[in-house]
Amino acid sequence: MSAAIDASDADLARRLFDAVREASFDGVGVTRESYGEGESRAMAIIEQHARAAGLQCTRDAGDNLLVRLQDEPAGRPILIGSHLDSVPQGGNYDGLAGVVAGLLVLLRRQRAGAGLRQPVRLLALRGEESAWYGKAYMGSLALLGGLGSAELDLRHRAGGGTLREAMARLGVPVDRVAAGERLMDPAQVAAYLELHIEQGPAMVARRWPVAAVTGIRGNIRHNRVVCRGEAGHSGAVPRWLRRDAVLAVAQLLSNLDEQWRVLQQMGMDLVMTCGVLSTDSRSHAVSVIPGEAVFSFEVRSQSTETLEQFYRLMRQECEDIARSRGVSFEFDSRLYSAPAVMDPAWVERFSRACGEAAIDSEPMASGAGHDAAVFANAGVSCGMLFIRNDHGSHNPHEAMDLDDFMRGVDVLERAILDAQQAA
Repeated sequence: MSAAIDASDADLARRLFDAVREASFDGVGVTRESYGEGESRAMAIIEQHARAAGLQCTRDAGDNLLVRLQDEPAGRPILIGSHLDSVPQGGNYDGLAGVVAGLLVLLRRQRAGAGLRQPVRLLALRGEESAWYGKAYMGSLALLGGLGSAELDLRHRAGGGTLREAMARLGVPVDRVAAGERLMDPAQVAAYLELHIEQGPAMVARRWPVAAVTGIRGNIRHNRVVCRGEAGHSGAVPRWLRRDAVLAVAQLLSNLDEQWRVLQQMGMDLVMTCGVLSTDSRSHAVSVIPGEAVFSFEVRSQSTETLEQFYRLMRQECEDIARSRGVSFEFDSRLYSAPAVMDPAWVERFSRACGEAAIDSEPMASGAGHDAAVFANAGVSCGMLFIRNDHGSHNPHEAMDLDDFMRGVDVLERAILDAQQAA
C-alpha cells in the first residue's frame, strides 16, 4: 500500500479517535456506558463516517452496528469486531481501536475494488464491560444465546434500572434473549477477528508493536461478598471475644494470596483480584470494631479446572475463617466466563503477517477478557491481535501509538487476504 493511502488512513483513524473521545469525555477520562448515551454517541459517529464513505450500515437485533461494502461477494462473512463501551473514566482505545481498525480494512478493500472472495464486515458491539451491570460480554452473549433472565435482571452500578430495561429501551428483544434464543447463527459466521490494545505491560516491556493472541482467560466472579461479624467498642472487647469482619477478610485475602503463590509455582495459569473492599461509612470510627465488610472476588485462568480448583479453595477458606472468627460470609450470584482458545490457523496467519511486515513479536495469551471468547466458545473460528499500549488500561492514561495501530491494521488486512486466497 502506498504511503499516501497509509497517511490518509492514519488521518482518518486519528479523527475518529478524537471525535469519539470528545463525545464521551467526562472531565477525567471517557465514559461510554453499556447500553447508554456515551456508547450510543460513539456508535453514531462510526456509523456517520461509514455512511459518508459509501459503506452500507445496519443494526442487528442486539442494536449492534454492522458495516459492509455495498457490493460484497456471497458467502459466510468474516466479522471484524470489538466493543464501543468503556469503564467509567476509562481510556479511549479499549474496544474502540478494534472498531476503527475494522472500518479501515473495509475502506481499503473498497478502494482496491477487488480481491475479496467472501464478505468482510465490521461488527461494532455494545455492552462488553462488566463495570456497569456486573456482567461482561453482554452484547455478544445476547447475540449468541448466552445471556439468561437472571443476568438481565442485574441492576446498574448506581442502583438504578436493570440491564433488561436498558436493552429494551434500544429495541433489543429481551424476551428472546432471556429464553436463550440466538439472535445470530454462529454457523453462518466464517470467522470473528478482534484487534485490541494489550491491557498489560508485556508488549511495552518486550518492545512488540503487534502480537497474535493464542487464548483468553476465563473468570469466576462475585461482585459482592458480605462478611458479617459483630461491631463493638475497640477498647472493651478482648481479642478472643471479637468478631472483627475486617480482620476476617484480611485473613482470607492473605491466605488466598499464599495459595495463589503456591499454585503459580506449580505452573498453573492464575490471577486473583479483590477490586472492591469497604466497610459501612455510616459506622466508621477509630474506636469501633467493624461488624461488616463488603468485598469482591475474581479469579482468572486459561484453565477451567484451575478456575474451579481455586474457587473451591476460596469457599473452603471462608468456611474455616467463619468458624474460627465467629463471622459469616454471604455471597451474591456467582458469575462465570469461560476461557477460550483462538483458532491456530488465525494465530499462524497473524504471526506470518507480522513477519512479512518485519514486526518483531511472538504469540501471547490475553489476561483480559474479550468478546472473541464468546464467539470462540460458540464454535466460531476466532483470531485476535494485540496492539502495544502504554500505562495499562481501564484508566484515562491509555497510550496506544498511532503508528503501532496502523501496523496492526496492516497485519489484520494481510491475514484476511491470506485467508481469502486459501478459501
